[in-house]
Amino acid sequence: MNTPPPLMLFPLWEPGVNYMASELTKKEILAFWESEEAKKRLVESYEFMLRFYGIQLVNKDTGEVKRADNWKERFTNLERNMHNNLRITRILKSLGELGLEHYQSPLVRFFLEETLVKKNLSSIKRSVFDYFLFAVRDKQKRKELLRYAFQHFEPKDKFVWCPRKIQKQLKKAEKGNREGADEGCT
Repeated sequence: MNTPPPLMLFPLWEPGVNYMASELTKKEILAFWESEEAKKRLVESYEFMLRFYGIQLVNKDTGEVKRADNWKERFTNLERNMHNNLRITRILKSLGELGLEHYQSPLVRFFLEETLVKKNLSSIKRSVFDYFLFAVRDKQKRKELLRYAFQHFEPKDKFVWCPRKIQKQLKKAEKGNREGADEGCT
C-alpha cells in the first residue's frame, strides 16, 4: 500500500524546504483556479495561519488585514522563531500562484507598517524586504509597496531594494514633486 503524499496547506510549483512535498504541476494549478472549493479551503488555511501570527483578515474581497486581539503574544512568537519567515514567504507565493493575488499586497503592506512605522517585528524586517515584497506578483502593487517602504525607511541612503535612479525619483517625489514617481521600483 502506497503512503499518500503529505498534506500541503500552501502548495507551490517550486521545491520548498520540505523534501517530501511534491511541487504543483501546471495541470494542478489550472484545476485549482477552476475549483471554488479549493479556493475556499485555501482562504480558510490563510485565515488560520494569520490567526497564528496574530493577524486578522478583515475583508476577503480586498485582502485587508489588521492586528488580531492576540497580536502581542503572537508577535513575540514571530520575533523568536525565524522559520516563520519561510512559511510567510511560502504563503505569499502560494496565494499568488493559485489565483488569490489580492491577498498578497495587503499582507506585505501590513508587515511594512509594523516594521517601519510601528517599529515592531524587527527580526523579520529583512525578510519583509528581501522576500515578502518580491513574492507579490502584481508589478504595480509591488511598486506601490516599494514606494511606501521607501517613504518610511530610514536612513534613506541605506535603501537598496531598487536602483539608485529610481530612488532619486522617489526622493524627488517625496519632496513634493510627483514627476517621475509613477515609474517606481520594479
